Amino acid sequence: MNRQDDPELKSLPSTLYTEEYFLTACEGYDIFLESEGKHLSRRLHEAFTVAEVTPGMKLLDVGCGRGEIVRHCMRLGVEAYGMDYAAVAARMTLQAIAGEARALQGSKYAGTPAGVCRADAKRLPFPDAYFDRVLMFDVVEHLYPWELHAAMLEVRRVLKPEGKFIIHTAPNRWYDQYAYPLVRAVRTFMGQGKSYPKDPRAITPVNQDVHVNEQDLRSLRQALLAAGFRGKVWLDSPPQNRRENFLMAALRQIAFGVPPFRWFFEREVFAVAAPDRMGR
Repeated sequence: MNRQDDPELKSLPSTLYTEEYFLTACEGYDIFLESEGKHLSRRLHEAFTVAEVTPGMKLLDVGCGRGEIVRHCMRLGVEAYGMDYAAVAARMTLQAIAGEARALQGSKYAGTPAGVCRADAKRLPFPDAYFDRVLMFDVVEHLYPWELHAAMLEVRRVLKPEGKFIIHTAPNRWYDQYAYPLVRAVRTFMGQGKSYPKDPRAITPVNQDVHVNEQDLRSLRQALLAAGFRGKVWLDSPPQNRRENFLMAALRQIAFGVPPFRWFFEREVFAVAAPDRMGR
């Protein structure tokens, strides 16, 4: 049986990830275009901050996309490598590395190693226990469960025993499944229904094709445990910055600030994990 014919072993084709996708739909494209790749989007910046990266570390960005993270690491004196299975992403990251290498000429971090490869996250082309940090930002939701497990096992292999694995994924599956229908009903009642399609993935239409494995607090924690990691999983949301009446503001405060409501209304899932030494 062909792997693609086995419902348990499906994969998304890399051809879905085109230059148009990275420049018009992939989160952060607007900041990338405005800054010519020099600045991180709000989401990438917050996720990178959680990683607590310092000069001298070795870092791997799994699913490096346009290459902003690798470029950012070069400025910090971090030996950084990107990998992606989309040919377009590998090319864009290579361009980012070349551009930053030129910009760093004559600086104290000139010559800091950096690179990119086109590879499968389930078969990372790096030696055991090599990296201090492995990042997986906005990748999990694109991997079928069997792929995510295989990729996490590979991350555990290439991560140093004291290293950290940092994840950011969106949306929170519980938001889409439970909270979004309520939000849509309220917004429809307020006359804003056109902005809230029945399928929340349709807000960014391409996500209907490339999102196959959204996570929630429990599922991501279980996936990490199954791959031999221990750590913290939590929720957060982008700034809302809405001007609304007192009642809506109060409801928003409850939805985003009070458990268990916030478990369903927060939009993003973060994790910081380390290899479980007892499991080695």
